[in-house]
Amino acid sequence: MGRPEVPTGATLLGEPLPVELMNTVRIDRKDVQDALGDAASATAWLRAVDDRLRRETGGSVDRADVGGAAERELANRLRGLRDALRRLAAEATGDPRPPVTSPIAERQTAIDTLNALAAAWPELRWPSGGDPVPVFRTSGTTGDLALAFIAHQAVDLFAGARREQLRACLAPGCLLYFLKHHPRREWCSAGCGNRARVARHYQRHHTDSRPTTAGNGAPRSRRS
Repeated sequence: MGRPEVPTGATLLGEPLPVELMNTVRIDRKDVQDALGDAASATAWLRAVDDRLRRETGGSVDRADVGGAAERELANRLRGLRDALRRLAAEATGDPRPPVTSPIAERQTAIDTLNALAAAWPELRWPSGGDPVPVFRTSGTTGDLALAFIAHQAVDLFAGARREQLRACLAPGCLLYFLKHHPRREWCSAGCGNRARVARHYQRHHTDSRPTTAGNGAPRSRRS
């Protein structure tokens, strides 16, 4: 009997896969949570995006490829890619949040990690009577293909026009990234937008209600 599947603890927002991978780090009750913390969790995340991988690459993570030592090795490389992407995303966005979510300090190390993993290439598939489509391939397993394809997409993201759309969500207690497709979008989700508005309201109320000092030294409320 196979192991029961573990649900992913990551927040999936429908962003491009490299951004979804960046978002496998989050804050829960002020503690940093890693949704790729162990091999089973990393496999759960790959399962959660499996439909997209199948649709976008023509291949997916084969269950036979992610067991035992292969699962642990793939999970280690997935975490390494995630850490590289978060380091580069922080630079691309001018992210002011504390850099506690990527152990990669050097920019070039992150670039080298990404490039080493981006070993996927497109091939043309043109079925008789159908439309031509690109299908991505790699020299390894389908698990390797998932990793390489996400890295390949990340190169396109950072080297292309969409880099200007990449944003760090600056809502209180959020570590996620998103692409700003709409001019009015400022947060990764509606929930973060609500938290940010509540925090601003509290800050204004707290600031406006603090007493100031009148000319005679007596306390004076800021509120009229």
